Amino acid sequence: MVKEIFLPLDDTAVSALHAGDKILLTGEIYVARDAAHERIVAAIKNGEKPPFEIAEAAVYYAGPAPVKPGEIIGVIGPTTAGRMDSYTPFLLERGLRVMIGKGKRSAEVVEAMRKRKAVYLGAAGGAAVLLQSSVAEAETIAWPELGPEAVLRLKIKQMPLVVVIDCEGNSLYETGQAAAKMLIAETER
Repeated sequence: MVKEIFLPLDDTAVSALHAGDKILLTGEIYVARDAAHERIVAAIKNGEKPPFEIAEAAVYYAGPAPVKPGEIIGVIGPTTAGRMDSYTPFLLERGLRVMIGKGKRSAEVVEAMRKRKAVYLGAAGGAAVLLQSSVAEAETIAWPELGPEAVLRLKIKQMPLVVVIDCEGNSLYETGQAAAKMLIAETER
């Protein structure tokens, strides 16, 4: 069963999501990668306002390809989330609620997610065109000089994602591997 989820998420909505759940996400998200994360954290530490309200935000770790005529945004596949791990606990402490990307997260990030009730959603690598089709609006809101690493605000409709790590720290990377090993063991009998 696929769950339709609308942003922003409160504690109850986050708690209802479990590792392995397939979802269609609708609402406002922000695109930010390494360089943008570095600037966001520096701005907050310097007492400046970040380009978007961190509390209850959803951040997509991605960098869109150039926009072609007639497109809202270029193809926009996920980037490796682990590259943001050094910044993530700081942002989770400030209320970051949802992260979207691909790849494993550090133990420190998972613990901060548990403590702060946040979720990590997986976007399928190689499905950038499908993800692009979920974008209804796109706007660069900070640091356009960073090119594909600029901060964007997107309005998305029914973006297909999977809950990879839930707010209890359950990880599809762990449960999925365990299930695969059991299946392999059963077929070798």
